Amino acid sequence: MSVDPNRPSAARIYDYFLGGTHNFAVDREVAERAFTLVPDLPQVARDNRAFLRRAVRLAASRGVRQFIDIGSGIPTEGNVHDAALAADPDARVVYVDVDPTAVIHSRQILGDDPKTLVMQADLHQADRILQDPSVRALVDFNQPVCLLLVAMLHFIPESTDLHAALRRYRDAAAPGSLLAISHGTAGSRTGQLEDLATLYVRTGTPLVLRDRAAILALFDGWELLDPGLVQLPLWRPDPGDPPVEDPDTYAGLAAVGVRT
Repeated sequence: MSVDPNRPSAARIYDYFLGGTHNFAVDREVAERAFTLVPDLPQVARDNRAFLRRAVRLAASRGVRQFIDIGSGIPTEGNVHDAALAADPDARVVYVDVDPTAVIHSRQILGDDPKTLVMQADLHQADRILQDPSVRALVDFNQPVCLLLVAMLHFIPESTDLHAALRRYRDAAAPGSLLAISHGTAGSRTGQLEDLATLYVRTGTPLVLRDRAAILALFDGWELLDPGLVQLPLWRPDPGDPPVEDPDTYAGLAAVGVRT
């Protein structure tokens, strides 16, 4: 498993957005350029992380104790296992990422914790992930699971393979399972976000800014829970969270669906 320090990585750039240290100069260069195009990106990243934690807490409140985080990135404070284990010490978490940096650091941080697993794989490799013996040893697919696709589908181009993989995950999920998605979108800032997408071509993971209808299509077969697909900070905000001044300008949408 090799890491190229001379090629920017979307996972390491996101780590920099969140104030992490698992990044290289080439990642910081792209991140700083991104800030000039979309100055509120660090806040969007923090709001995305907060959505992830709220989605995990919601799942736990509904009795879900199994979590699969695909496109998990580099672990930072308040990750899935932190929120899940706080709700139930018996919760189990599978982290999946294609980026070797994310996998290496995840394994270093989590060590030999028997309730977590780190796997290097691509979202499209649904059967490989779902049938992996280590995943099967940790996750009982006869019981509800929470599938987290947080801030990652906007790096996956539209294709029949993508939707086939999403159907495979849905079909493997027991009734009561949850799907949490957050996704970048242009909103009313088309020019800014298109420039950002152009910048991300340098990372080898181009940014795909789907509109609301295209994001809703990713939830095919899942019933959205209230409040539906909304701007990140508007999805079940915690008491005391600041209001969003102009939701139409917000660059991220989020929702959680349930498998009925």
